[in-house]
Amino acid sequence: MASDDRALAFDCGTDRLYGILSLPQQACARGVLVVVGGPQYRAGSHRQFTLLARHLADDGAAVLRFDYRGMGDSEGEARDFEAVADDLRAAIDAFMNAVPGLREVVLWGLCDAASAIAMYAATDARVAGVVLLNPWVRSDDGMARATLKHYYRARLLDPAFWRKLLRGRFDVAASLRSMLGLARTALRGRARPAAGAAAPAAFPERMRSGMQSFRGPVLLIFSGADLVAREFCDLAGADPAWQRLLAASHVTRRQLDQADHTFSRRAWRDQVADWTGTWLRSW
Repeated sequence: MASDDRALAFDCGTDRLYGILSLPQQACARGVLVVVGGPQYRAGSHRQFTLLARHLADDGAAVLRFDYRGMGDSEGEARDFEAVADDLRAAIDAFMNAVPGLREVVLWGLCDAASAIAMYAATDARVAGVVLLNPWVRSDDGMARATLKHYYRARLLDPAFWRKLLRGRFDVAASLRSMLGLARTALRGRARPAAGAAAPAAFPERMRSGMQSFRGPVLLIFSGADLVAREFCDLAGADPAWQRLLAASHVTRRQLDQADHTFSRRAWRDQVADWTGTWLRSW
């Protein structure tokens, strides 16, 4: 089955936003909105979003991928993932207006797009499900702990590291300075006093609160060779509320052990697309 790609323009406030619709040949009631993360536009790293959209449309789901305000071809001031709720709502409005018969949407996002989705999904009744890949929960101390725990452990188990060390091609002093700096950062985070009652919640807490309020199916996909994913898993593993949330029956978890943050190899991108399509057809 061949999908059909069409340009779509719509307004968010006073700005014009642009996206691409990938439409299946048959009418569908469920669509997928691909939310762009980081300083990217609607094609995604390694064209992942383009390829994913066409894969899902060939499988029978309408898909919209678009540029936030200030990114890609869209107008307006650039903003970060904590301030894109209006962009998401406008995109869903335009998506449902453009596809007759569409009744609900699934939000799909990688990195800080996953974080934006976690905070947004429960606020919009049209969102029926979410797919979150390598969610971003970055803090200086969290990344320091993830680097010490996962990166340095992997280096110590890598034969190439020991060969380099034995041949004198490794700067031991610089590496120790780096490790000590990371250790100090990690310890400072643990010693930080709790925020006062009047302080706004940090975005990882708002992500958790948002996902606790969301009742639809959730697909979580992690890259095994990604410190962003490891930082999220470490945070969730240390928090009973996150543990209960991720163990819930409506949450499905998948992991690609060798994959990097952006699924840079074709086999990894294809696996993500297959998991997404299978999950979409399962409910």
